[in-house]
Amino acid sequence: MASLFHFLAASGNPLARAARGALRTVRAISVPAPQVVVVPVLQGVLATRALYHFGVRVFVCEPLFKAYCKQYGANFHTGTFLHWVRGRGDIILGDNVVLDGKISINFGSRLPQRPVFRVGNNTTINHMAVITIAKQVSIGNDCRIATGVYIFDSPGHPSDPEARKAGMPPDPDSVKPVTIEDNVWIGRTSIICPGVTLGEGSVVAAGAVVMSDVSPYSMVAGNPARKVGALPRPIVTDLPSTAEGAK
Repeated sequence: MASLFHFLAASGNPLARAARGALRTVRAISVPAPQVVVVPVLQGVLATRALYHFGVRVFVCEPLFKAYCKQYGANFHTGTFLHWVRGRGDIILGDNVVLDGKISINFGSRLPQRPVFRVGNNTTINHMAVITIAKQVSIGNDCRIATGVYIFDSPGHPSDPEARKAGMPPDPDSVKPVTIEDNVWIGRTSIICPGVTLGEGSVVAAGAVVMSDVSPYSMVAGNPARKVGALPRPIVTDLPSTAEGAK
């Protein structure tokens, strides 16, 4: 079969040239798309797709994921995939949380403490994010977690070669909770390592590997991540009380 394909693709034989010409003709085929015909068809396809996704989200994905949760707030939404949850742990979600696309949540199973995954209000976690929890991963309010972000509080295996070869669990001292404070933005495919705290209002650039704490209202980038800029802090105005204003 491979020799036949090579013959048709490379040979100067009239039969091979004719076959290549026929293939080019087929690839060049295009049909007209009069708006009066294709626009209603497109609208019908989009409406059908939206209705299907609505049904899958509302009647399948969201109710089944809620069954995993210890607690969830008002207006919680998923996308049209059932998120992958492995192991046992507590999932606690605030109000207006969105877990979009397909997300993997992996709970460690070989440590005595029951792991906790906590997400605050108005936070969105996007497609292909992976969160691994052996103790606790806590994400605050108003956070934006982009596509493909990996957050983990445990290395998963011991660093000692003999212990790793023996299949031992990681050293408890290497399992360190991750804390992401309010209004943090984590860029696409970033990695947040055990024990890290991301300060309020901070930004992690796409692809960064964060191995140490990030101070509030700062931007980090690189591998390992380093501070590359400062971000404006909110302006707090102390208004006088009514009693003070009357004096």
